[in-house]
Amino acid sequence: MTPPLVSSGPHIEAVAITCASAERSAAFFCASLGFIRLAEERVEGGPQAALFGLPQGRLQRVQLGLGEERLDLIEVLDPGPGQRPGRPLPPDSRSCDLWFQHLCLVTADLAASHARLQPLLAAGAITAVSAAPQRLPEWNTAAAGIWAFKFRDPDGHNLELLQFPDGKGDPRWHRSRPAAADELLGIDHSAIAIADTARSRAFYSNLLGLKALPSGENSGLEQDRLDGLSEVRVQITPLRCAAGMGIETLGYLTPNQGRPQLMDQAPQDLAHWQIRLAASGLDRIAASAAAFGGRVLPPGLVALEAGAGGSRRALRLADPDGHELLLVEAAGVSAP
Repeated sequence: MTPPLVSSGPHIEAVAITCASAERSAAFFCASLGFIRLAEERVEGGPQAALFGLPQGRLQRVQLGLGEERLDLIEVLDPGPGQRPGRPLPPDSRSCDLWFQHLCLVTADLAASHARLQPLLAAGAITAVSAAPQRLPEWNTAAAGIWAFKFRDPDGHNLELLQFPDGKGDPRWHRSRPAAADELLGIDHSAIAIADTARSRAFYSNLLGLKALPSGENSGLEQDRLDGLSEVRVQITPLRCAAGMGIETLGYLTPNQGRPQLMDQAPQDLAHWQIRLAASGLDRIAASAAAFGGRVLPPGLVALEAGAGGSRRALRLADPDGHELLLVEAAGVSAP
């Protein structure tokens, strides 16, 4: 087995999604899901725009928080000279298609969180993926007793509400909290559809340094109803950071092996996601990415403006299935 190429554990700083309107999306996430608005900024070209994939683009970024995690809403005001306009998500997208990605939002009370969405679901402002909230069955030891519901936000981005029973999930999801606190607690992971579990496990674990937990397989009527598919068999592999949210790979098996990544997808398209990961060893990751099925994306390694933690560099990277990451050099951590 190839040894890990990073010496310290990575940490997900944020997940970014491209939105038709950052303000509209912020209003939805804050009013309906309990996110908190943290900051906003205008990006006019330069390294930040280049690391989003649009070196001459004009972007509006609204940063939201939920618990300890951050979501960045990116509106492409102008993709720049020679760039086409952004496109909506394909209307027939499914959970098994390899451009699929979602955020898993942990709730202390799924029934209450689901009820908050009912007016928007009834009005067609958002759409349900799941037939109804589903409780995963007892035979599925790893997931038994978990309640889940999947839906799409106003732009079609996939989200999941999930309630862990006692004894499952990160211990922080079971901390005591004030009675008046909102039921949404934070983001557990971002899930991505992948074609080859072993290949993705090696990329995220051996190359990037996430901890790969044992894979499990979900199937049955509850999973069909959760995903809006038939005859589902999906191999799920949790990949965890030392703290905070992780990544979860979803390897759908026959008959639901999905379509490949959209080859002409661009950062201005609503199907575009970017996971921002603080990590060390960026030079070695860039040099070894191809051996793990990944690709270094333009502009390669870029120096960012120096901050309180010193100068940092960043690297835009695609995983073996085309899911995009932005690796940011962890402050104060030297490459191995």
